[in-house]
Amino acid sequence: MPKTRLSAVSRTQGNNRALKEGAVGLPDFELDFEEVNPLPRAFRRMVREGAYDVSEMALTTFLCARAHGAPLTGLPIFLVRDFHHKSMAMNAAACLSGPKDLEGRRVGVMRGYTVTTGVWARTILAEEHGVDLGQVTWARSDDEHVASFVPPPNVEELGGEGSLEDQIRAGDPVAGVGLPAKGEGLVPVIADPFEAGLAACRDRGFYPINHLVVVRDDVLAAHPGLADQLFDAFAASRDLYLADLAAGRIAEPAPTDRVHAAVSAAGHAPLPYGIAPNRAVLETLMAQAVAQRIVDAPIPLEDLFAPELHDRAA
Repeated sequence: MPKTRLSAVSRTQGNNRALKEGAVGLPDFELDFEEVNPLPRAFRRMVREGAYDVSEMALTTFLCARAHGAPLTGLPIFLVRDFHHKSMAMNAAACLSGPKDLEGRRVGVMRGYTVTTGVWARTILAEEHGVDLGQVTWARSDDEHVASFVPPPNVEELGGEGSLEDQIRAGDPVAGVGLPAKGEGLVPVIADPFEAGLAACRDRGFYPINHLVVVRDDVLAAHPGLADQLFDAFAASRDLYLADLAAGRIAEPAPTDRVHAAVSAAGHAPLPYGIAPNRAVLETLMAQAVAQRIVDAPIPLEDLFAPELHDRAA
């Protein structure tokens, strides 16, 4: 009996490579992967049009989309994680004494206010450095994937001329979130950001999730067993990657590979899937999504994910 073919989008990286290249498969389904570059275009099409059956998606994009009624269900397959102390840059000549000095200032946001990297950067500012996020004017460089989202009153358009990086170099805004400090005239908001991110992971298990897998509700309803098969396949693909990473078989490690290796060396699982092993970081993001006025009220985690996967972990 031929397998059911489903359209899918996921950017090729270590933990999904075996699945995308066919070394790992699903018993009853064939995923026809479309390559989308840049990947956020796929997020936008998925939340606005339901363009794919299965899609990788940024976590806060998914939260916002669900809060606005998008017929999507999450699978607790967390494909992308990173440290985000590095995701903040400021003008090298700004003479800020620390992150707290961002209060009362205009701070740029790479792309939309709801972009997950920016949300995590603001979380770090608030929770680790006591920044009152409501006292910052956030200047976004693009609109949101969820068209019906209305930003809070302290969010405005970036405007001006040139890229966000160019405008930070010129002094207004004084800093930006959602981007690293690369290039002349930019320095990190937080000193030694990789070590700061690693310390947060090592000391309190803070290892931010960026992307998960989502499926259209009608697709899940039409195909019982799909959620479990996707979970198993993505987990099997990840296991092959982690075995290669541990054995030193990755010839040219990417920055993401180095982060995963550092997390593992710090005694934490680098890519756990399932709700239970990720509950703390998911609850942190949910609390910050409310605090940053991305959603009006907390959404119970179990309401976000396919019921058959509530007790799965890998």
